[in-house]
Amino acid sequence: MMSGAGMMRISFSEGYNKCFGCGQANPIGLKLRFHQEDGKAVADFIPGEFHQGWEGILHGGVMSAALDEAIGYAAWYQGAKTVTAKMEIRFKRPVPIGRKLRLSAEVVKKRRRLLTAKAVATFEDGAVAAEALATLWVIEGDELPD
Repeated sequence: MMSGAGMMRISFSEGYNKCFGCGQANPIGLKLRFHQEDGKAVADFIPGEFHQGWEGILHGGVMSAALDEAIGYAAWYQGAKTVTAKMEIRFKRPVPIGRKLRLSAEVVKKRRRLLTAKAVATFEDGAVAAEALATLWVIEGDELPD
């Protein structure tokens, strides 16, 4: 929703549950449930049949969304409202549909209105499936430049 010249208003409503990454009321979302563990945002994710690209393999865009959500939660747990400005992902191994992943993310650097955060998706044996490094823009109030 637009608010003033060149600004877009962002809603941070308590109880919002339609987010693609974590919204429990989003029928097509990932329904990730994060918690804090050793200073990191952590969630488990089991890709389902509608998350695949190639048959039986998790789509890279879905993996990207899951890592982005983890990074957003890492910032949120530090009290920052953010949006992703840039994210680089390294896909290390294909992820079979139905195989459990652990998502983990943490903020590694703070600079004025920018945060740097990293995330990793690992299999239960500790092997890395994918990792991400992101720059987040810290929102002051509820407005973003257009």
